[in-house]
Amino acid sequence: MRITVIGTGYLGAVHAAGMAQLGHDVLGVDVDAAKTDRLALGHSPIYEPGFPELLRGNLDAGRLRFTTSLQEAAEFGEVHFICVGTPQCAGSAAADMRHVDAVVQGLAPHLHRPCLLVGKSTVPVGTASRLAGMAASLAPVGGQAEVAWDPEFLREGFAVNDTLHPDRLVLGAASRRTEAILRNVYAKILEAGTPCICTDVVTAELVKVAANAFLATKISFINAIS
Repeated sequence: MRITVIGTGYLGAVHAAGMAQLGHDVLGVDVDAAKTDRLALGHSPIYEPGFPELLRGNLDAGRLRFTTSLQEAAEFGEVHFICVGTPQCAGSAAADMRHVDAVVQGLAPHLHRPCLLVGKSTVPVGTASRLAGMAASLAPVGGQAEVAWDPEFLREGFAVNDTLHPDRLVLGAASRRTEAILRNVYAKILEAGTPCICTDVVTAELVKVAANAFLATKISFINAIS
C-alpha cells in the first residue's frame, strides 16, 4: 500500500521505516526541511537501537522517501498516519492539539479520492470524531476521507521491535471498510499471531489515555516506595 507518515519525530520516523520494512511504499512528511533532508540521507535524528539500519535499508530499497509537502502526501497516499506530538499545554492539564489540527487542515483540501487518516498520538477522547468532521468539511472527497485511531505503545530503546513485533494492536475503526484497510496495513504482523483488538475510535482513544495514566501511576507508586 502507499502510506504517508506525517510527523517524523521519535514516533513518526520509526513508524515510517517500520511500515516500509513491512513492504509498503512510504512517504515521510515533516514541516522541518532540515529533518527530512537528514532522514533522506539516512542520518537518524534520534538515538534508537536498530533504527539507523532500518532507515538506511529501506531508503536503499526504494520503499521510503521524505518530503515537506502535504499536497504531495495527499496525492501519494492511500493511508495517512498522523504522528505529530500532543504535548501538555503550558499552565494547563489540556493536550495541545495545534499540530494534529494543522495536519488535517493542511492535508484535507488536497484529498480528491477516498483515503484513511489514522491517528497514533495520545489525544482527548472525541478527537477522532472532531477530526472526521473537519476532514469532511475541508476535503473535496468529503466524508470519504475517513478517520481511524491506532494508538502506539512504543518503549524507548525498543521502538523498532515494538513497531515490527508489537505485543498487541488496537485498531479503532468506524466501519468495516476502515477495519479492513488497517488489517491490510498490518497484515504481516497479524499473520505472525499478534493479538488484535478491533474497536470503535472512542475506545481506541481511551485505551491510549488509560495506558499512559497507568504507566504514570506505576512510576509514581515505585517512586513513593523507594
